Amino acid sequence: MLKNVAAVLLDGVHPFELGVVCEVFGIDRSDDGLPVYDFAVASAEGPTLSTHAGFTLRTEHGLDRLESADLIALPAGDAYASRAYPPELLAALRHAVGRGARVLSVCSGVFVLGAAGLLDGRRCAVHWHHADELARQYPRTTVEPDVLYVDADPVITSAGTAAGIDACLHIVRKEQGPEVANAIARRMVVPPHRDGGQAQYIERPLPRSTCDTVGEVLVWMERHLGEEVTVEQLAARAHMSPRTFARRFQQETGTTPYRWILRQRVLLAQELLEATDETMDAIAGRAGFGTAAALRHQFVRSLGTTPQAYRRTFRVPRIA
Repeated sequence: MLKNVAAVLLDGVHPFELGVVCEVFGIDRSDDGLPVYDFAVASAEGPTLSTHAGFTLRTEHGLDRLESADLIALPAGDAYASRAYPPELLAALRHAVGRGARVLSVCSGVFVLGAAGLLDGRRCAVHWHHADELARQYPRTTVEPDVLYVDADPVITSAGTAAGIDACLHIVRKEQGPEVANAIARRMVVPPHRDGGQAQYIERPLPRSTCDTVGEVLVWMERHLGEEVTVEQLAARAHMSPRTFARRFQQETGTTPYRWILRQRVLLAQELLEATDETMDAIAGRAGFGTAAALRHQFVRSLGTTPQAYRRTFRVPRIA
């Protein structure tokens, strides 16, 4: 069970990527009935560190804090693709994985894992800007430049910036179930998952990085996945013509309205298959597929497996 989390920092750390880890694992949400993590920030390079944003951070913990962590997170930082890393940090990461801990990188933090030899023979994710360099430096890994994150347990790697949120919520979902992950996501006002999130189903991302004009429509679509909607109806909600809306949607999400809502429906079906005992017809209705046959067809197309097989693999048995 995930209980103890440490974020380990180096000089030049990026505050946003560190903040992602702190937001998911470092806040006491016990008033909402959510688990509380024993969370700490540790430094690999002394008690005071600079950030790329021009201010400094101070922490009381050193590398010894990693010895008790179930999960060690490595946020991004300046020049991580070209700098040298403290040998004691690399040794501590190898030791942690050897004793059964997980490690998580956000964006360029993956280069630290590569230097520790933890990417060899594994798939990994990184911001597309760093993909070629990562593949060049670590040819024994398979770089996936167009996914949000990769779970190659015990090594979880994520792409740039907000993809770290996806990876953190995936770990929570994997360890403590979709209800906990969804509750944390609601508090953060983010989608609970933009990706399939299972190790053997590494999905293509649906970018939502600059949804300036269709953001409100996306929220509405997420809340009405069981309803049939047309581009004309969505365009009217956005106060645009259908043609303008379709063009803006493609520009801001990287996909079409149909493909976006189809992917979200598959994700909802996955969640219901994992967390409920509902029939296939009921799940198909709630997820907007209409019939079990339509659910099966789209599920196989998207994930390469049937809903029944997925449920057998990922359904968590109820404890009497």
